[in-house]
Amino acid sequence: MFIVAGLGNPGRRYENTRHNLGFMAADRLAASAGASFRPSRIAAADTAEAALAGEKILLVKPRTYMNNSGEAVAALAAYFRLAPESVIVIHDDLDLDFGRVKIAVNRGAGGHNGIRSIIGHLGAAFVRVRLGIGRPPAVMDAADYVLGRIGGEEAAGLPAMLGVACEAVEAVIAEGATAAMNRFNRKNP
Repeated sequence: MFIVAGLGNPGRRYENTRHNLGFMAADRLAASAGASFRPSRIAAADTAEAALAGEKILLVKPRTYMNNSGEAVAALAAYFRLAPESVIVIHDDLDLDFGRVKIAVNRGAGGHNGIRSIIGHLGAAFVRVRLGIGRPPAVMDAADYVLGRIGGEEAAGLPAMLGVACEAVEAVIAEGATAAMNRFNRKNP
């Protein structure tokens, strides 16, 4: 079994923002599996059970806001007795150009508060599927940028990026993190 946690902030105010790309990817995985999210009885999260690459997965969207994502992810991992290596976290990343998808394991937070929270609760050995959002213009605050809505060219490229993200998650489950990194960490659209 794997936990696949998409990071984001709950509520309409944050829908369609760069910081909610993890939620969008989780929604896409659920839709392709015919699964529906429901409030968890175990943690402050919405969860959906599905199968991917022949494995049972629990899709997770924490309801704790980004900065406390580790609370829900760690509680679910503990409940299901899963090692951090069986946790895949999908999140936005300022250090990658918009549309780029990369897989990482055992890295630092890189300034991402949701990842920092998960590392604090679970350690760093979980798998990360990083979705590039690029850097903000020099005159814009990073927080305003990540919480800004996706539009224009970004909106046009969003479906392709989410598709690659879902393929990356499936590859991690089917082939293992190292093989998936070798395939997906090369330049992709």
